[in-house]
Amino acid sequence: MTPLSLEALAARVHDGALIALPPDDSLSSGALIRALVRRGVKHLRLVGVPTTGYAADLLIGAGCADVIETAAMTLGEAGTGPRFAAAIAAGSIRVLDATCPAIHTALQAAEKGVPFMPLRGVLGSDVLGHRPDWHVIANPFSSDDDPILLLPAITPDVAIFHASCADEEGNVWVGRRRELATMAHAARASLVTVERIVKGRLLDDERLAPGVISGVYVEAIAVAERGAWPSGLLDEYDSDRAHIAAYAKAARTEAGFAEYLAQFVTAQPERTAA
Repeated sequence: MTPLSLEALAARVHDGALIALPPDDSLSSGALIRALVRRGVKHLRLVGVPTTGYAADLLIGAGCADVIETAAMTLGEAGTGPRFAAAIAAGSIRVLDATCPAIHTALQAAEKGVPFMPLRGVLGSDVLGHRPDWHVIANPFSSDDDPILLLPAITPDVAIFHASCADEEGNVWVGRRRELATMAHAARASLVTVERIVKGRLLDDERLAPGVISGVYVEAIAVAERGAWPSGLLDEYDSDRAHIAAYAKAARTEAGFAEYLAQFVTAQPERTAA
């Protein structure tokens, strides 16, 4: 698989796409998200798997997204995503409230190729009142009063994430972050940024193979050094908490957010902290 440029990778995301995004601490691709903002993609529908933060907040603030389904929107110690909060106040974003188990279950349904999947844990919660697309039925295999919740499958058009490496066949190593495998299996395509391309075949290494997503599920790859930034990457670099805090402060206002975009997103070449 021949690596693409970041901009070519971003060009594969069409307007209106349903995009699966991992949490900030689980191999999020800040580099590709910023490339999508530069491209000016519109009307995205976002799914946090099962939560999201900087990536979604940036897309929402830049006017790239109309809908988000997530269990939480958080910048960690820096609080809620400020552009997300502003969009809710302005009524410019539609939020589909969910829970962590619900999102994982709905993705597993798509992964298995079935239209829905049952779940119990949400029963009795207020979330059900806000999700008319979720249905409670009687357990058909029980003679007792045994309600069960059915969740429709979530089939993302694109799963986006970052990894430390991929091989020349497009196999991607994500280590123990197995939720990324669920994302990749459920999505119609995966677009991945990596720190490097390695020689050999990752699936042939018994030590690495359990943490590899097969290239069968990967549509395209771009090499982006420090591509997870400002999030961290496994044992390679830590999350840039100071930058995330600075972003959260700047993005409280439209002017501050516009200044952030000019400095760290639309500037060429892309700026990242050391």
